[in-house]
Amino acid sequence: MASYSPCTDQKSDTLDAGNVEDFKVHVFKSSSELLEKLHEKWSKVEKQPYPAMYSSTYGGIILDPALMVIPIDDHMVHRGHGVFDTAIILNGFIYELDVHLNRFLRSASKAKISSPFPLSTLRSILVQLAAASQIKKGTLRYWLSAGPGNFLLTPAESSTPAFYAVVIDENFSQCKEGVKVITSTIPMKSPDFATMKNVNYLPNVLSKLEAEEKGAFASIWVDEEGYIAEGPNVNVAFITHDKELVVPFFDKILSGCTVLRLLELAPKLVEQGRLKGVKTTNLTVEEAKSSAEMMFVGSTLPVLPIITWDEQPIGDGKVGELTMALSDLVWEDMVAGPTGTQRIAVPYI
Repeated sequence: MASYSPCTDQKSDTLDAGNVEDFKVHVFKSSSELLEKLHEKWSKVEKQPYPAMYSSTYGGIILDPALMVIPIDDHMVHRGHGVFDTAIILNGFIYELDVHLNRFLRSASKAKISSPFPLSTLRSILVQLAAASQIKKGTLRYWLSAGPGNFLLTPAESSTPAFYAVVIDENFSQCKEGVKVITSTIPMKSPDFATMKNVNYLPNVLSKLEAEEKGAFASIWVDEEGYIAEGPNVNVAFITHDKELVVPFFDKILSGCTVLRLLELAPKLVEQGRLKGVKTTNLTVEEAKSSAEMMFVGSTLPVLPIITWDEQPIGDGKVGELTMALSDLVWEDMVAGPTGTQRIAVPYI
């Protein structure tokens, strides 16, 4: 059956207009009806994965998952104009919150988003949110958005930037098993975007999917000069045969808070005579693949051994002793590091 195209006002043989009547879209006539539907959905979830959310749009903390929403005209939703960061909650403490918040605001500045609150208020909101969640182990993820207001490229003059945060009930532990990786064929972000933790993560998603499709855990990006860059959402580090810890320069990649902390802690192994040195430098693919040990470094790992790259073993193909020694250093810092600076106690009620 022929139909008309709304754009050309011409007949088209590709759409059967009669089929339109076969599907009826429900119209919610009241907010109470919609809320009832949302509650019905969440009632089927055995364990609530998001126990608490903060929204500056609402002006407070939300405990009802059915209300954990953001406006459809928020520029982070339809234009990707937003930045984010993540901190972990472990044993009732938030780890390295201040370091993450400082990076968060640097990213926001690069993205031309002003925060609706000063850093001290953002910090207070996140600590109160963690307390309201009652979660002792999980992740604390937060966003700054250009805010709601219209569907144009740039926000309306009357728009106010929005701050959102959520506590994710997530179980994680120190990684001790080795994983496989591949070299990504997905183009990496340009340095301006890679060094800013923004919400445009499509290259990261595709890179991770590419690895999973090939039976690997994740992928490694190599820059246009042939130097090692990073993983899809983690940094990468190496142990040379001379027992040096080597991390790629951060000029083209995100300076991960966990890997920066690793670089601060690693000299302890130098003092013990287990490592000979710690440095950041450029590494070629050949140099990296010939390393003695290799690892991913990220918040919830904190160090993940890599034993195979593009089907070739790294070192002897087993989890490296120094990799685990570095992992122990960071994990111990997460569990029992200095309070107030590295760890903030959550004031649960």
